[in-house]
Amino acid sequence: MPGIDVLILTQANCGFCDDAKNLFQQLAGEFPLSVRIMDVNSPEGRELAASGGVLFPPGILIGGEPFSYGRPSERKIRKEIERRLSTRRTATASTKPERTYR
Repeated sequence: MPGIDVLILTQANCGFCDDAKNLFQQLAGEFPLSVRIMDVNSPEGRELAASGGVLFPPGILIGGEPFSYGRPSERKIRKEIERRLSTRRTATASTKPERTYR
């Protein structure tokens, strides 16, 4: 099963950004995650923040979709990761061909 892409938009001297990085480092040991860190002040970071409605860092995008910004909630993030993995498992199971017995 491919991993879930996570992008964390951060900036220097941001305590919540450090919290988000540490949290996703821990979660990447438990779930199939591909985590990238990007400076919110870079050209691409500014564009992603503006298009995703990120008002201040850290901005968290999961699967390319805006998820949250500001203080990260471990409970909320875990719930979203588990939901996405469950959805993937269900979709994978439903696309398997049915066997026909004679």
